Amino acid sequence: MLQSFVEKLSPAIEKTVSGLAKERFRTDPIAGPKFSRATSIISAAYKRHGRILEEALRLRLSECQHFSVWTDPNFSISDTADRAIRGRNSDIEESLPIELPYGGSGRALQVDLFVFDRRISTLRAYEVKRGNGAYDSGKKRSILRDLLCVQSLLRSYGGSRGLIATSAEARLISYYGVRALPAPLNLFGHELDDHFVFPVQKYVDAVNERFQERLYDLLSDVLGLTELERAALCQACPLHRPLLHH
Repeated sequence: MLQSFVEKLSPAIEKTVSGLAKERFRTDPIAGPKFSRATSIISAAYKRHGRILEEALRLRLSECQHFSVWTDPNFSISDTADRAIRGRNSDIEESLPIELPYGGSGRALQVDLFVFDRRISTLRAYEVKRGNGAYDSGKKRSILRDLLCVQSLLRSYGGSRGLIATSAEARLISYYGVRALPAPLNLFGHELDDHFVFPVQKYVDAVNERFQERLYDLLSDVLGLTELERAALCQACPLHRPLLHH
């Protein structure tokens, strides 16, 4: 079952790795051509992995018969919501209960993941991040403001889609566990199974491992590594384990 799930994401993984292989990066005069390219590929892979992580989460959650799952690249944050939230970032408990009507002029925001749980009629919105690095205070305030704006509009937004939600919540998923916001606004990968009452983490981790393996293959080609050196990079991979113990 895990294998078949990973295969569904394989085209996205292969497209990402192929794009990294074709990308032209500037050579750093200190590192030289080979190590400059390897470093640039890794840096670009971090950013592109975020999209794979989002796709893996959406796909896995869509496999639950109780969930409706979608994304919205143009979620409308009204000027009214921006003004209402702007002065309340310092007090999360007061900010969460605000509910405002969806619509009106303002700005567009991409919301990575919506999940409507038909078992309990809850609508949740999520921003998905890798969560493996710290943010400065300005970035944290920006993330919090956007999250609270989405929260304030979410129930009305659901109604515009014909969904009657008994509760509506916006959350940040920092998959690898580096906290950007206080609880309960910030979720980590190891908490998702309990949060959704549905097995999620092992499926997403399996996709991450496939991407890692294909990234290592590309880096091995760039650096000219031997088969044994390749195997040492990816010790958990069953294809490489026999080489290490030969």
